[in-house]
Amino acid sequence: MAKNILITGATGLVGKQLIPALQEKGYKVSILSRKQTKIKDVDVFLWDVYKQTIDPNALKDIDTIIHLAGEGIADKKWTDERKKEIIDSRVLSAQLLYKTIQETKATVTTFISASAVGFYGDRDNEILAETSEVGKGFLSECCKLWENAADEGLELGIRVVKIRIGLILSKDDGALKAMETPIKLFVGAPLGSGKQWMPWIHLDDIVKIFTKAAEDEKMNGPYNACAPFPVSNKFLTKAIAGKINRPVWPIHIPKFALKAIMGEMSILPLMSNNTIAKKLLEAGYKYAYVNLDDALNSIYNEKRD
Repeated sequence: MAKNILITGATGLVGKQLIPALQEKGYKVSILSRKQTKIKDVDVFLWDVYKQTIDPNALKDIDTIIHLAGEGIADKKWTDERKKEIIDSRVLSAQLLYKTIQETKATVTTFISASAVGFYGDRDNEILAETSEVGKGFLSECCKLWENAADEGLELGIRVVKIRIGLILSKDDGALKAMETPIKLFVGAPLGSGKQWMPWIHLDDIVKIFTKAAEDEKMNGPYNACAPFPVSNKFLTKAIAGKINRPVWPIHIPKFALKAIMGEMSILPLMSNNTIAKKLLEAGYKYAYVNLDDALNSIYNEKRD
């Protein structure tokens, strides 16, 4: 069982919840950060992925790395330069970690990397399990390179787990907030056909999944981190609107309009991933939220409290 855990990308949506969850279970948590920061009972070490520099003390006594670092996929328009930043932030960071493990002879036994269901690309109604092939397009290429970088640890005898994360539902930030904004402004409507599958998951479950990956030494390779029952974009849009008492327009926002506004990045809301969590269920994972209504209730009731 993991005792000393190092987290990258710890100030993001998942990392901020994962740190206290691991501490509550008695784990010693350290983080790698680009700038000095203070987090209660957490050792902070500095690194610079692009300069390939890292404090070698960060890996002392560490047995598990949880690698969440990476530039935000939807933060900026996808220019060629931005695409390179998105990929490099994931690939170069993993390579730097493995290089440091070798140089310092660190006793790391487990490497858990974030990934995304974008690995599969836009696949319409095809049922996507962990054995499904990689898709086409930028997102798929990014996830493939991301996972390949993580897999370099296999040559060092390290257990590698890759968590392909779906649409995270959280009260704080992320995809739910992006979908909620136009609905709040009374301009909510299904996107594209509205039939595209959206593999959602509650933030609490994402935290539990990463924790289980750290603890369960039988877990290896990729895992689809999504609730057992994905829903369509139209269904999710209406469900969110119902929770905040807003209408949904009967007309759909056409693909060409989204492409005109977002460019290539319009694939994010239009991509269809009918993803199943086959390996997680086989590993005995118990979901906190299986039903979308229960997940949204937990978020919106908390917001009102």
